Amino acid sequence: MLRNSLKYRMIMIYFMLVFIAMVIVGVFINREFERYNMDNVRRDMININKNIIENMTILTQDDFMEHKEELQRSITDMPISKVYEISIIEPNFFEISASTNSTYDSKNALDVLDRNVILSTISENVVEKDIQVKHTNNIYSIKHMAFVNKDKDGNARYILYERRSLDDVDNMLSNVTNIIIRATLIALLITIILGYFVSNSITTPIKKLTQSALILSRGDFSRKVKVTSDDEIGQLGNTFNYLSHNLEDKIKALSSEKSKLNAIIYHMQNGLVAIDNFGKIIHCNANFEDMIGLSRTYKSLIGQNYDEVIKLCTDDLNFSKLIRNYSNNNIQDIIFTVQDKYYKAQSAVFKEENGALAGIIVVFQDITEARRLEELRREFVANVSHELKTPITSIKSYSETLLDGALDDRETAYDFLNVIKNESDRMNKIIKDLLQLSHIDYKKESWDMTKTDINSIVKDCINKMKLHADKKNQQIIDKTSLKPVIATVDKSKFEQVIINLISNAIKYTQEFGVIHLSTSLVDNYCEISVKDNGIGIPQKDIPFIFDRFYRVDKGRSRSLGGTGLGLSICNSIIAEHKGEIKVKSVEGKGSEFIVRIPVDNL
Repeated sequence: MLRNSLKYRMIMIYFMLVFIAMVIVGVFINREFERYNMDNVRRDMININKNIIENMTILTQDDFMEHKEELQRSITDMPISKVYEISIIEPNFFEISASTNSTYDSKNALDVLDRNVILSTISENVVEKDIQVKHTNNIYSIKHMAFVNKDKDGNARYILYERRSLDDVDNMLSNVTNIIIRATLIALLITIILGYFVSNSITTPIKKLTQSALILSRGDFSRKVKVTSDDEIGQLGNTFNYLSHNLEDKIKALSSEKSKLNAIIYHMQNGLVAIDNFGKIIHCNANFEDMIGLSRTYKSLIGQNYDEVIKLCTDDLNFSKLIRNYSNNNIQDIIFTVQDKYYKAQSAVFKEENGALAGIIVVFQDITEARRLEELRREFVANVSHELKTPITSIKSYSETLLDGALDDRETAYDFLNVIKNESDRMNKIIKDLLQLSHIDYKKESWDMTKTDINSIVKDCINKMKLHADKKNQQIIDKTSLKPVIATVDKSKFEQVIINLISNAIKYTQEFGVIHLSTSLVDNYCEISVKDNGIGIPQKDIPFIFDRFYRVDKGRSRSLGGTGLGLSICNSIIAEHKGEIKVKSVEGKGSEFIVRIPVDNL
């Protein structure tokens, strides 16, 4: 029980942290002391070798080995600490010529010194080795270094052999180790004592908090914890008091948030229904009610049998099929229609904590608009294919006819070439419309905005289109104002809009029809009206008239040409001018298109 307590674990953690830290510091200090002292010993032995070379003048003579007495006297007189033992060895037979140890006189170095160190001098100039020697149950460390002195031809003249006892270094390291051990024991004792008081200061408030939490779990929210500090434990106590004081309010807030979530789900754009594992509706929203078209309210659907409700829309979404698809891991979207609207149903299961099936959620998305756009896209592909196929077929037919001999008939060839040119212009117009719409969409269209008189543009457009109107015996009436109306526009593109509207008016107005063009100033805007008495536009088509690829009478539009892009391009151009384009129309009586753009001269 004690080992599982927080107090015991905290004391042990403090103990282990201090112990590990002291061990790491002790090992580090010991190694650094050892490295430092060994570097000093090595450096001293190297300096002794340099001093002997520099100060023993006899070693500079070629026959110094023949003057052993003088050599011995010289090495004895050298100011070298007695902890170092120096020997000069003849390199051929390894006889000791001179040594600070008098017992080595005229002895062979291989017998009294380390054989491996001496023999290693044959291949190395400097040999270093630490050797441990056991003597009367004691182990002593001795450092051996041998230096080979060579002449200018690279032949060994003598070997300087140095030995140095490392007892003082070992004793110092032993003393440092003992100091670290004593310091560690003292630190651990202090750690245990401090750890006890620190852990006690933490665990005592926690025990009180635990007791208060048990009381709180029984439903008594009046219990308070006495806070005596501003640290984390004190903050925990304050938090506990805040929790016990506001728990009831939080429960109420949670209930309120649940109500908000229910409201969000109820009014979300997609229809939603939740079914329990018995096939009963446990939740649904307003869009689901609208979809099934029932006059029941939200609350009246709760608890109803899901299959009885959903069969009013489709038989593909009954509860048994949803469960079977889930069991077969075959959950897929189902599309169905209700009152001319397309819906896509997506289902997902929700489970209890133990993994058991708790029910199914079905989300219904209205895809009517998406289907309409898809149909428009398909129609556009068909229209463009037809529009491009017709001129290509004509060009190919007339070209083949010319190649087959009609080229010799100048008048026929001229007519055929005119047909080919017109069909090429027709294809070029289609491609130009597509490219322009693409450039507008991706902001690649260049705009040359200048201040221009709108009336002059409208008059120019009337003059350009008059010939086309005359071909159908139509009359274009100019009602533009006499006073200049100045606006910042791209003249060529704005002219394209007006010409397109006049062209449509001519196209969809019978022979001997009348087309009115007028301009007026209304609330800092210039309004340009193009009004005809043609076939008009059905009311159901007016909301989509500016949609891309949309055409009202598809059969007639195809016979008259066009891809359904003209009004969409006009709408995009006017939008770039910060204006708008509207339409008023009565089927069988005519249409009026009104373009509004801001003006500069008001």
